[in-house]
Amino acid sequence: MRIIIPMAGMGKRMRPHSLFIPKPLIPVAGKPIVQHLVKDIVKICKEDVEEIAFVIGHFGEAVEKQLIGIAESVGAKGSIFYQEEALGTAHAILCAKEALKGHVVVAFADTLFKADFTLDTNQDGIIWVQKVEDPRPFGVVKINDEGYITDFVEKPETFVSDLAIIGIYYFKDGENLRDELQYLIDNNILDKGEFQITNALENMKEKGVKIKPGEVTEWLDCGNYQVTINTNQRYLTYLEERGEKLQSDKAKVKNSVIIPPVLIDDDAEIENSVVGPYVSIGKGTKIKNSRLSNTIIQKDSSIVDGHIADSMIGNNVEFKGDSRSLSLGDFTRLE
Repeated sequence: MRIIIPMAGMGKRMRPHSLFIPKPLIPVAGKPIVQHLVKDIVKICKEDVEEIAFVIGHFGEAVEKQLIGIAESVGAKGSIFYQEEALGTAHAILCAKEALKGHVVVAFADTLFKADFTLDTNQDGIIWVQKVEDPRPFGVVKINDEGYITDFVEKPETFVSDLAIIGIYYFKDGENLRDELQYLIDNNILDKGEFQITNALENMKEKGVKIKPGEVTEWLDCGNYQVTINTNQRYLTYLEERGEKLQSDKAKVKNSVIIPPVLIDDDAEIENSVVGPYVSIGKGTKIKNSRLSNTIIQKDSSIVDGHIADSMIGNNVEFKGDSRSLSLGDFTRLE
C-alpha cells in the first residue's frame, strides 16, 4: 500500500496562518493536520503502508524533514515530490507518478475524517463522500441501484447530486490511475481550466472499472481558519472518546480551571485562568488571567487578560486585551 498526499497549494483561505508554514502543517488538536490524516489512513488499512509520497511546493528543507518524519512515525518510507504549478487535482497526483503503483490511497491534505471500518482492497476503487447542503463548491458523484458510482461532476452549477467527494480515494491499480492521469495531460483535457481527477475517474469507469462510494462517520474540513476551529473542537472530542491523554506532564497549571476537552502541550503554563472547552494550547505558550474557549493557540505565544473564544492564534504571538474573537498569524503583537 502507498499513500499519496497532494499538498502543494498556497493555502490562501487559511491566511494569515499559512504565511510561514504550509496549511497541512498547521496544528489541530496538538498535531499537524497532515499527521492526523496519515495516522487515520494507516489505521483503516489492513495491509502495511510501504511509502507515503508528499506532493509539495518548494517549502524548504525543514518542512521536508518534518514530512519524512511523519511517514517514518507510522513505519513507512517518506518521499517528496514537487508541483511547480497549480494545474488541478489530476496534475497534482501525477507529480508523484513514481509512487503510483499497486494499491494506492490518495488523500488531499485539507480534510480529516472519523471512520470505523477497514479498507476493502478487493474493490477496484473507492471514493469517500459525504452529503452536503450546497454541493456547488465540490466534486460530486451519482450512484446507481447496485451501489456503484455512475457519474462524476466537478463543482456543478446546477444540482446533480448532494454526495460531495471529500478528497480521499482508494485505487486497486495505481498504474492504471497513472496512465489515465497522463492521458489527460498529454491530450490537454481541461475542466474549468485545470486537469481534474474526476475526468480520469470518468474514463476509468467507461473502461469497466467499478468504483464504490465509501462512507465516513464524520468529515472534518480544514479549508479555512473558521472551519479548522470547528474541526479542532470535533477532533478533541474524538481523542477524548478514544481515551488519549491530552495534558502533558511537562505543562504547568496553577490556580486555574480546565474544562475538557483541552489539549495542553509541553512547557505550556496556565495561571489564574479558565480554559475550555475545546482549546488546544501549543508548546511553550503562556496563559495568564484569561478565559479561553473553542480556540487554537500555537507554540510560544502569550495571552494575558484575554477573554477569547472561537479563535485561531499562531506561533510567537503576544496578546493582551479584552473580549474578542481573533485570527492572529505568527509573530503578531496586539494589546
